[in-house]
Amino acid sequence: MLKLQRTCLATLLLLLSGWLLVSCSKSDPVDAASDTAAAAQKPPIKIGAIFAVTGPAGFLGAPEKRTAEMLVEQINAQGGVNGHPIELIVMDSVGDATKAVSAAKQLIEEEQVFAIIGPTRSGPSMKVKDICEQTQTLMLSCAAAEEIVNPVARYVFKTPQKDSFAAQMIFDRMRTMGIKRVAALYGGTGFGKGGAEQLTKYAPDYGIELVMLEMYDPAAINLSDLVTKVKGANVDAVVNWSIVSAQGIIASNMRQKQLEIPLFQSHGYGNIKYVEQAPEASEGTLFPCGRLLIAEALPEDHPQKQVLMAYKKAYEEKFGEAASTFGGHAYDALMLLVNAITVADSLDKEKVRDALESTKGFVGTAGIFNMSAEDHNGLQIDAFEMLTVKDGKFAPAP
Repeated sequence: MLKLQRTCLATLLLLLSGWLLVSCSKSDPVDAASDTAAAAQKPPIKIGAIFAVTGPAGFLGAPEKRTAEMLVEQINAQGGVNGHPIELIVMDSVGDATKAVSAAKQLIEEEQVFAIIGPTRSGPSMKVKDICEQTQTLMLSCAAAEEIVNPVARYVFKTPQKDSFAAQMIFDRMRTMGIKRVAALYGGTGFGKGGAEQLTKYAPDYGIELVMLEMYDPAAINLSDLVTKVKGANVDAVVNWSIVSAQGIIASNMRQKQLEIPLFQSHGYGNIKYVEQAPEASEGTLFPCGRLLIAEALPEDHPQKQVLMAYKKAYEEKFGEAASTFGGHAYDALMLLVNAITVADSLDKEKVRDALESTKGFVGTAGIFNMSAEDHNGLQIDAFEMLTVKDGKFAPAP
């Protein structure tokens, strides 16, 4: 068990379901100091993190870095994990696969980390996946592409919801809206290409015709030519599957071209900064996402409410910015690992791997995780809600 103050059993039980708070800080400071000192007497657990802290994907990786560092600070203040402090080593991939591979090798070969959380993006995650599998290093990716865990690799897990479920959620909403002809646009990244595959796969099941399936340069700063092409295709809606600035650019260009049809985004849209890039044009955008972005709107008895509100409050008070689903992915990755070490009551990697794969009922920010030998993501389609942009903010879709 985590070596926390004896007076904080309630906090411990919540931690094991995915909630870490510093509520124990109100207890005896002498006890807290004793716990911290005891943890310092045991060797640290070295955990590597590969995040796109800077570069085009900084909207994703920077919140992940801040989240992981905040959690490690909290955990160590409570006595560490089984008395071991966590030593977090963060490396910035800048969202680049080559840099992510270099970082992974350095973390594994030189730092000899126990596990890696991240990378942030899908393409780099696929490259690092192979290295972690070869070296039997636990990896908890913060990227969404389904191929990261399909097929299953023994030492590789991921925390964001599956691409296939996102595509089905989008198409299900389109079907209820009577939408039949769709233009599917996607960025030329691992995430974008994975999404395009899922959209193509599931469209027929929902009576959707993909009139257009177009890839674009993720570094593009203007997609008006592509939007003009969409306008000429006589479609009922647009779905854009990308990350970084293209999400705001598509919305802006559609408004400029007076293309007044519904815009759907992928689950990679879960950062309010994307809305802030094009606030008026983003109004009414629909996208599937986890519940962190609408935590306040959840009923008090919702099983994720306490976890989401606790993380959101801690993050926003500490960093002065809105919590995003991307920081939540890092929360889930680190806390799932901590939970597995706690359950295994060991630093034997195989025992921890087995405990991670056997995780059941773990309440995280992305949903309730139930892992298995066949499923190293552990989330089902009900981890998603359909959200929209209303008055410049995220809200449940009507």
